[in-house]
Amino acid sequence: MISIIITAYKEPRTIKKAISEIAEQDLPIYEILVVAPDQKTLEEVRKLKEKYPSIRTLQDSGNGKPAALNLAVSKSKGDILILTDGDVYVGAGAINFLLKPLSNPKIGAVSGNPISLDSKKNMLGFWAYMLTNIANERRLAALKENKRIFCSGYLFAIRKDLFPKLPEELLSEDGFISHNVYESGFGINYAEKARVYIKYPTNFADWIKQKKRSAGGYNQNKKILGAEIRSFRKESAGATAFFKYPKTLKEFFWLGILFLSRIYLWFVIYRDINFKKKTREEIWKRVESTK
Repeated sequence: MISIIITAYKEPRTIKKAISEIAEQDLPIYEILVVAPDQKTLEEVRKLKEKYPSIRTLQDSGNGKPAALNLAVSKSKGDILILTDGDVYVGAGAINFLLKPLSNPKIGAVSGNPISLDSKKNMLGFWAYMLTNIANERRLAALKENKRIFCSGYLFAIRKDLFPKLPEELLSEDGFISHNVYESGFGINYAEKARVYIKYPTNFADWIKQKKRSAGGYNQNKKILGAEIRSFRKESAGATAFFKYPKTLKEFFWLGILFLSRIYLWFVIYRDINFKKKTREEIWKRVESTK
């Protein structure tokens, strides 16, 4: 059985599409668990129960996504977990594309492919377009060269018995889970056709909030796990990959701003996590422009 876990927080406007795009697919036996702390989101989910009887709801404590995932996994019935969010939606056939590589018993998890919904005609939309495409290229190259792949928290599959108990202070659970899969002796595959569609931030303040959670989470994982998964040094080494995307002077200017913004971002991460020792509650801020 497959358990599809959707974590949400104040997502009453997007949760219906997140669920329906999954439930309308031709799937093996499955359940959909929606876990959220707020009643408005859960009420919208319950309205879909008659149409999609496989849905179950769980109310978490509001202590963050790691705590919500721990609860949902403990209540799940499947031996394969599909994890995604309530403010994104999956593409046609995405779930089955994720499941296919798991027929290999040596594969412990499979990452989906994030796709930006934003227009490339503005700076932040162009950044999202570049970053998602480069992430796709890097995962494909890693797959071909038999190197490590890290799951995208927007959409991935994992064998339930490999899912670790998540520390509640985690900022980036996908990196923590991926590391655990490898440490357990299993590989991670990548399903490029398992697309998940995402609205990225539309203002710089929200961009910093989101990236501080994701990139900062990997910096935090280094302290928790004792292993460097992602860093400013590693990102800088792959900077040449960006230069094939700009086609106009305006886009080259936007690329320059991105490089400066990444420097500023990592400064903020090291300041807040390494020196100020800020907690997850202080760092994790809701990104309104992605809703």
